[in-house]
Amino acid sequence: MMRRPLSAGSIIETRCTRCRALMNHTIVAMVGEKIVRVECNTCHSMHNYHPVKVAKEPAAARSTREKAAAPRARATKADPAAAAAAEWEALQPGMDPAQAIPYDMDRTYRVNTLLLHSLFGLGVVQLVLPNKIDVLFKGGKKRLRCG
Repeated sequence: MMRRPLSAGSIIETRCTRCRALMNHTIVAMVGEKIVRVECNTCHSMHNYHPVKVAKEPAAARSTREKAAAPRARATKADPAAAAAAEWEALQPGMDPAQAIPYDMDRTYRVNTLLLHSLFGLGVVQLVLPNKIDVLFKGGKKRLRCG
């Protein structure tokens, strides 16, 4: 059976924007082969043509197909607290608490300086920024004011 090519005046089934249902429409305007405007045969409203969307596959069918595929390796985010604790343990043997400088926010510091904070305890300066330092303590990294 041969189908006639669609043209203005042809009947097509599409979703009506007023009826909000799939209804028969008459094609009112086309640009080349593309349908642009239609008129609902039920409520007689004219609106732009919206092609009928293909029904999605049910979720149950998708999940069985996904399970059949090879499992992907998931990228795990490194736990910052665990990384800081491991780094602290690695630096621990080289620290001499007797050489630690008491923390003073008016003082300037250099990288790898050992300092003693009244609240956080012993720490190592890891990064020096303008008026701030990043210090690794046993409890994790802290950003402190300085100089």
